Amino acid sequence: MEGIAIEDGFPADRLFGQGFSYTYDDVIFLPHFIDFPADAVDLSTQLSRNIRLSTPCVSSPMDTVTETSMAVAMAALGGIAIVHYNNAASEQAAIVRSAKSRRVPFVSDPVFRSPSDQILSAEEFGSSPFVLLTESGSSKSKPVGLVWSVDWLNSPEKSAPLSSHMVALPPAVPSSYDFDQLAVYLSENEHNCVPTVSEESGEIVDVITEEDIGRIRRYPKLGLPSLGSDGRFLVGAAVGTREQDKERLQHLVKAGADVVILDSSQGNSSYQIEMIKHVKLNYPNLEVIGGNVVTAYQAQNLIQAGVDGLRVGMGSGSICTTQEVCAVGRGQATAVYKVASIAHQSGVPVIADGGISNSGHIVKALVLGASTVMMGSFLAGSTEAPGAYEYRDGRKVKKYRGMGSLEAMTKGSDARYLGDTLKLKIAQGVVGAVADKGSVLKFIPYTMQAVKQGFQDLGASSLPSAHSLLRNRVLRLEARTGAAQVEGGVHGLVSYEKKAF
Repeated sequence: MEGIAIEDGFPADRLFGQGFSYTYDDVIFLPHFIDFPADAVDLSTQLSRNIRLSTPCVSSPMDTVTETSMAVAMAALGGIAIVHYNNAASEQAAIVRSAKSRRVPFVSDPVFRSPSDQILSAEEFGSSPFVLLTESGSSKSKPVGLVWSVDWLNSPEKSAPLSSHMVALPPAVPSSYDFDQLAVYLSENEHNCVPTVSEESGEIVDVITEEDIGRIRRYPKLGLPSLGSDGRFLVGAAVGTREQDKERLQHLVKAGADVVILDSSQGNSSYQIEMIKHVKLNYPNLEVIGGNVVTAYQAQNLIQAGVDGLRVGMGSGSICTTQEVCAVGRGQATAVYKVASIAHQSGVPVIADGGISNSGHIVKALVLGASTVMMGSFLAGSTEAPGAYEYRDGRKVKKYRGMGSLEAMTKGSDARYLGDTLKLKIAQGVVGAVADKGSVLKFIPYTMQAVKQGFQDLGASSLPSAHSLLRNRVLRLEARTGAAQVEGGVHGLVSYEKKAF
C-alpha cells in the first residue's frame, strides 16, 4: 500500500546485537543510492590519531610478510607497513632505517663483491642483473664499479677476477630522489643505471636501472605516497610488552619509526597498559597502537591507557588457530563493528586485522567502522614479501607462516602469545605456502578500485561518509545463509578461470 514505509534489512546495531559472532562472509550490505562516480570515492583515512594515509592498507608485522621491500612498496602506494620483530632489535631497526632511506617503490637488493673476487656460477648474481663492486666487497665500503651478468655470461674468461669484467658506475644521486626524479636523471644523462647513496652515511642504498624504471611505469599509476613531515616514507614497527622491548623501542625510535604497534594476540593486559604508558611518557611524539582486541571492554581499557589506535582481531587470520586451540576470540565482522563503535566515541581509529581474502572483505571491514585493514595472507606470496620462491606441484609459491606457529615461536614470537616464559609451547598458528601474486604495486591499486566500486554501490563517497551512514542506520545489512554464500560466489560451472583484473 502507498505511504507505508517498508522495513528492509537490519541496521548494524540490531544485526550485531543478537548474540551471533559473524565473520565477513556471514553478512552482506544492501545497496543504497548512487549519485557519484566510483572514481570520486576518497579512501584517505587515519591510521592513528595523527597519521593519515591516502590508502587504507597496512601490511601485517609477520616475518613472511613485512621487511624492507614491503615497507617501501606500501608507503609508495599510500599505505604503511609494520615491520615484524621476530629478530634482534638491531636487525629490526636496520630494516626500518633502510626503508626510510629510500624514495622509490622497490628494493634492488644488489649483490656486493670486491674487484679481486671471482664468480663461478650465474646463480651468484641472485635476482639482480649485476653485482656491485666495492673496495672490500661489503655494502659499507667505497664503490668502484659493477659487473653486468650479461657481460659475465658472454665472457670467455668467466674465472677471471671481477675487475676484468667491471664497468664504471655513473655518478651517484641522493637516496632522497623519488621515482620521477630518478627517471628524469637516467633519461637526461643517457645512463642505463644510477646508484643512490644515503645522505647520512654515504653508503650505497640501491642501484636503479632503466629496466626498473620501465617495469614500474607499466604498473597502475601510484597515488599519494605516505610521507612524514621530513619527506621520508612512513614506516611502522611492532614491539612486544616485555622489559627488554623497552630497549628495542629505543633502537626503533633512533631508526626513525613513525608508529609502533604493541603486538599481542590478547592486548587487554597489564603488560600492554604499562607499555602504553611507558611509550607516551618517554616518546610523546611517537604514535602507539594497541591490541589485539575484539570487545568494547578490551578496547576501553587501552583507550583509557592512551593508545592512538586499536588493532582488532583474534583468531581470524588464515594461518591463526587461536579460536580452535584456546576457544577464545570473535567473528571478525562482529569484532570490528563492536570495537569501532566504542573507539569512535574517543576519536581512536581502528585497524581491522585478519580475515581479508578479497576486496569485498575490505569493503565490509571499512564500512563496519575500521579506518584501515591489516593484511597478511593477502600480501604474502607477493614479490615484495620476504623469502624465496619455490615450486610445489608446478605452482610458484612462497612460505607463509603464522606468528603463533611453532616454527615462528622458536625465533621469539611466543612473547606475542604471552608464552615466552612457559616450559611447554602450544602453537596458535600454522606454517603453509601461498601462490605467487606478483607485485603489490600492481594488485593493490586494482583492489582499491574494486573497493571504491563497493563504496559507490553503498552511496558512500568516503570512509567518514560510510561510517556516518552506518551509525545513522541508513545502511542496512542481512545475515547470509550457507546457500546465499554459495549463490554469491562462482557456482554451477564445469570449469572457470577466476581473474580479478
